[in-house]
Amino acid sequence: MPIDQLVALLENESVREALVIVYERSDGGTEELEWSDVRDSLSSDQWGTLIEREVLVSAGTGFAIAEPDQVERLLAGDDSSERTGTGDEPSEHTGLDDIESPSWTSADKAAGVFALFLFAGYWNAQIRNIVASVESVVLGPVAEFVPFHLIIVFLAVVTGLYSTILQSRLMDREKLEEYKQRMEDLRERKEAATERGDDAALERIQEEQIAAAGDQFGMFKLQFRPMVWIMLLTIPVFLWLRWKVRGGHLGAGETGLVVPLAGSVTWQQSLVGPMQTWIVWYFVCSMAARQLIQKTLDLRTGSSS
Repeated sequence: MPIDQLVALLENESVREALVIVYERSDGGTEELEWSDVRDSLSSDQWGTLIEREVLVSAGTGFAIAEPDQVERLLAGDDSSERTGTGDEPSEHTGLDDIESPSWTSADKAAGVFALFLFAGYWNAQIRNIVASVESVVLGPVAEFVPFHLIIVFLAVVTGLYSTILQSRLMDREKLEEYKQRMEDLRERKEAATERGDDAALERIQEEQIAAAGDQFGMFKLQFRPMVWIMLLTIPVFLWLRWKVRGGHLGAGETGLVVPLAGSVTWQQSLVGPMQTWIVWYFVCSMAARQLIQKTLDLRTGSSS
C-alpha cells in the first residue's frame, strides 16, 4: 500500500487501534495471524477493513502485515507527534475529520422569518384572513366551477411537486451522509471497545463524541433549510383551506366526502382521531402526490445510500 494511503487510513481511530493490536500480536509484523488470534480485541469489521484495504495480506495459512516497516514508522510517529504533539502542549487530535458546518444565506434567514409569520396564522385570525384574501384572488374563481375535493387534490399535487423539487435541490445529501457515517463509526467503535474491555479506547471515543456533539445541530440545519422554503407555500395553502372550511365559505352543496368504512362525512367531522376530514383528505392526496412525483421524476429527498 502506498505510504500516503496508509497515512490517510490511520487517520481513522478505529483502524489505528486495530493496527496497533495486530502489530503487537504479530511481533512487529514478523509473524502471521489468524482471526482467532485477535478476535478477543478486534471486531470483525476492523479485521475485515485491514484485509480489504490490503494492510493485511494473505501469507501461507494466515495473514501478515504488508509493509511492517512503514507501519512501524507511522505508529511510532503517531505516538510521538499526533498523540503528544510537541511534548509541551496537549494534543487536540481526536481522530475526527472536520465537516464544514452548513450555513444559511440571507435569503434562507429571511424565508425562515416570513415562514414564522405565516405560521402564526394558525392562531391569529387577522393573519389568516389576510393570507386567505390574497389567495382567493387566484383560487376563488376556480372554486366556483371545480368541486372542493378536487381543489384539494390540485393543491396537494402543486405543493407536493414544489416541496419534492425543493427538498431534492436544497438538501446537501453528501454532507448529511458524512454526519450520519461519522456517528455510525463512533457507535461501532464504542461497541467494539466495550466488547474487548478497552477503557483507554472508550475514553478517547467519548472525547470524540463530545467533540462531535455539534453534528446533531449541523444535521438539523441541513434538514430544516429546505423545509423553510417549503413552508412558504404549504402554510398559505393550508390556511386558505382552513379559512374555506371553518370560515363558512364553502358552497351549499359542498358538505363533505364519502369515504371507505366511515361512509358519508362532513368536511369538519373528525375522521382520524381529532383530525377533520378536510385535513385527512389533503394529507392523503399530498403523500400520494409526493410518492408519484418522486418516482416519475426520479428525485431523491433523503441522504444518499
